[in-house]
Amino acid sequence: MQMPSFKQPPPQEHRALVAKLYTYYAPAMLMYIRRHILSREDAEDILLEVFTVALESQLLGELNEYKQRSWLWSVAHNKVMDYHRRAKHRVHTKLEDVEEDLLDAEEDMPEAAVLRDEAHAQVRVHLDTLSQAQQEIVRLRFAHGLRSPEIATLVNKSEVAVRVMLSRALNSLRGIYNKDGEESHNG
Repeated sequence: MQMPSFKQPPPQEHRALVAKLYTYYAPAMLMYIRRHILSREDAEDILLEVFTVALESQLLGELNEYKQRSWLWSVAHNKVMDYHRRAKHRVHTKLEDVEEDLLDAEEDMPEAAVLRDEAHAQVRVHLDTLSQAQQEIVRLRFAHGLRSPEIATLVNKSEVAVRVMLSRALNSLRGIYNKDGEESHNG
């Protein structure tokens, strides 16, 4: 009878690398995953899966820092897609239903929270004028700090197409803000 073979734990330096990557990227990745997965627990489980794959990866330690980041974001994206493929029932929650819970958790003064909420509402209104693809690219760039090549991988478009879409989206938003600014000065 042959003894089962168990994987050896990753070398200490590989575990240290993954721990460093987790510390640096996990908060933004969790935000990204939460945008696509309603359940916080499921989102945290997916994040754990991403870094479990990183621990098991033979390739990750051989990549440069930029490619490690791209690799991690690709794994996160793929894990989200896998989750949706497996999900039998999707539960949809309106943003308005969640906003109250989010505001309850904030420790800020009420005046600051009101001003911030008004600014966020204005940004959401302007972002809603963009196409879904432009909205996603803007979020990945500015909310998650990804660069065009990483975004291109996640949205299955060329890097040039991502740059063009991002530029058009920002020009459109600038036009809206300039128009709003002129109306508020003239009104």
